[in-house]
Amino acid sequence: MINEVIDEMYHKKEYAKLRDYLREMEPADVAELLTNAELEEDELIIMFRILPKELAADVFVEMEPDMQETLIKSFSDKELEEVMDQLYLDDTVDIIEEMPANVVRRILRHTDPELRRSINTVLHYPKDSAGSIMTIEYVDLRKDMTVLDAFTRIRRVGIDKETIYTCYVIQPDRKLIGMVSVKTLLLSNYEDKIEDIMETNVIYTTTLEDQEEVADMFTKYDFIALPVVDSEERLVGIITVDDVMDVIEQEATEDIEKMAAIVPSEHPYMKSSTLELYKKRIVWLLFLMISATFTGLIITNFEEALTAYMLAAYIPMLMDTGGNAGSQAVTTVIRALSLDEIEPADVLKVVWKEIRVATCIGLTLAPVCFLKVIVLDHRGMLTAVVVGLSIFFAVIFAKTFGCMLPLFGKKIGLDPAVMSSPLLTTIVDAVTLLIFFTIASNLLM
Repeated sequence: MINEVIDEMYHKKEYAKLRDYLREMEPADVAELLTNAELEEDELIIMFRILPKELAADVFVEMEPDMQETLIKSFSDKELEEVMDQLYLDDTVDIIEEMPANVVRRILRHTDPELRRSINTVLHYPKDSAGSIMTIEYVDLRKDMTVLDAFTRIRRVGIDKETIYTCYVIQPDRKLIGMVSVKTLLLSNYEDKIEDIMETNVIYTTTLEDQEEVADMFTKYDFIALPVVDSEERLVGIITVDDVMDVIEQEATEDIEKMAAIVPSEHPYMKSSTLELYKKRIVWLLFLMISATFTGLIITNFEEALTAYMLAAYIPMLMDTGGNAGSQAVTTVIRALSLDEIEPADVLKVVWKEIRVATCIGLTLAPVCFLKVIVLDHRGMLTAVVVGLSIFFAVIFAKTFGCMLPLFGKKIGLDPAVMSSPLLTTIVDAVTLLIFFTIASNLLM
């Protein structure tokens, strides 16, 4: 429900008072409030028009695409132009990418030709590339400028830039040759030349670089902005930390969905239809159901042993333990791969480490399981040995296979998160049963 104070002012038509109240809130909080309020379309429009002009554009950026579409359709041409003029280029591009074609045409119709060209340039970069998330709103300087000249330029053009804290030094052909921070400018003399105080060892990315790699660079170097160059090292834009935070959230969500055997969705959960969720989940579930046939065949072949020695009761425990052990290894290795801590070439080192870990875990679980079978289940010594040995070897296999699977996927160019968890479940379950029944056949029969 909408905030009670705001609700009261709205229904009493105390719009001036409500305007002042909202002015003190952060744009993201206002957008969240409007999203959670479940307002009717006309109420949403009124609430948005109440917002101060300088706040309205920032709130608009934070809204969900369906709310943005509703507002755009309600805007007069003048209102649409005013809102779009307040947005940074990268935010405008993000909005356009989410809108239907008729809305996009209207947005582009009410932007000036220069901005339209810039939007079209960014839109033509591949999805998930650095070029697709960059902005062209940055401050550039020339190396022959003095510090005083730099401050004059920042004051003149900085009002329209997404960040002014880092300025980029370029040649007349726009080739990137250095960068200088506002802190450095403030601590320098007005007559100092930019070329004498700038950093020349500039870390940059290219327009076609994957956005996940860009996010890794921000994490590694603690950037607040990263320059983007074309194939000839000409500066074409920058990526700011707020855009990278969105990428990190998006990539983390995709990885979680993939590891749960779900095809990643482009919409929030509450905005996804039943049919869309069905389509995202059914593919892997069908695969897992069919692949589980192998598990059923193994149980069928050893049905006589299961009946004679009452071993069926231990199958869930063994399969769960194997699956959990494998999941630990898979999750750890996928995380290490994403942080560039390991590479596929490190497979032998990783396997050796996981075998040692698995051995320690197995030597802990096996004796506990042995005692559990004897003390709690009141079963014979041989049965306890069978179950204990099965736990030990199942853990060894699960962790060894679990650490190798994502490394193999990475090596052949597949997403480790996509293939690892579903395949792990099927294969570890089947092999765990084979281990269990093989040991049982040799010791009990």
